[in-house]
Amino acid sequence: MGLILGLILGLPASGALAGEPVRLTVVGGLAGVSQYRQLEQPFWQTEIGERTGGRLTVSIRPFNESGLRGEDMLQLMRLGVVPFGTALLAVAAGDEPELNAVDLPALNPDMTALRQNVGHYREHLRAVLRERYGIELLGIYAYPAQVLFCTRKFEGLADLAGRRIRTSSVGQSELMAALGAMPVIIPFAETVAALRDGVADCAITGTLSGYEIGLSGVATHVHAMAISWGMSFFGANIAAWRALPADLRDEVRRGVADLEQRIWKQAEDDTARGLACATQTACPGAPRKAMTLVPLSPRDAERRQRLLTETVLPRWIERCGEACVGIWNETLKPALGVTAKAE
Repeated sequence: MGLILGLILGLPASGALAGEPVRLTVVGGLAGVSQYRQLEQPFWQTEIGERTGGRLTVSIRPFNESGLRGEDMLQLMRLGVVPFGTALLAVAAGDEPELNAVDLPALNPDMTALRQNVGHYREHLRAVLRERYGIELLGIYAYPAQVLFCTRKFEGLADLAGRRIRTSSVGQSELMAALGAMPVIIPFAETVAALRDGVADCAITGTLSGYEIGLSGVATHVHAMAISWGMSFFGANIAAWRALPADLRDEVRRGVADLEQRIWKQAEDDTARGLACATQTACPGAPRKAMTLVPLSPRDAERRQRLLTETVLPRWIERCGEACVGIWNETLKPALGVTAKAE
């Protein structure tokens, strides 16, 4: 009982010896999406027990059904109130803008770019979480690409000027404003109604989640370029982590690494599937009329690069501070060729 309470409270547990059974409480990702239903939940409820010969038993709940605010996850994990948890990087960036450098809008137009940039930034992210928050980084997860759905025709980014566009982060809002659009913050659950009722003309959301909530019933066009991806990290309060026997720590680390690979593969597959379902009529519950796919044109690719250099990166530096200039130039500039500068 002392071990269970110690881990739930995020305190070092006494008597956690190799061979003893252990129970953990995990706060997972977003409820209702395929990543949680098909991967996270079965991993923690079933697979990790099998990997440890039944020694590790885990209860998991999605963070948005746990009575917790996404904005509080970083501090709750630091305090040990949440000993093992998942936090959205874009939301955690409200406290620590440095965390979301790998998913700035317009940075990763495709999965290849995202994998590359996360690879370059992972060790810095690990150090920030450990040194500033006492959190052990165990995994970095990706959701399917967030793209642009609109209720009337557009042929590229230049056509968005003057339109009201649903966004879900400060960075997305800054990007749309730079295009001459009017960003509006609308909860995900209200997105379809907002487009149907004319509150918004377009919405940025996930390819598959947008299709699944019914955007194909109100939108006519969808852009192929990823605006951002919706990254999250899974980690452990350092005291709770060290309270685990060493052999269980090793197995959890290996297991989460395997889970991460599956999540990334599914994010890539679901990105393509979401676009295919929206623009074809072969998927379950397919729309009566397929949407038009707006391809990423050379003009849009060039505009994306300018937006990243002239708007997105400078605004991030303003929020993050001058120290982030050096961090960007050390970790991400070599591969991207984009230099951060202090204003």
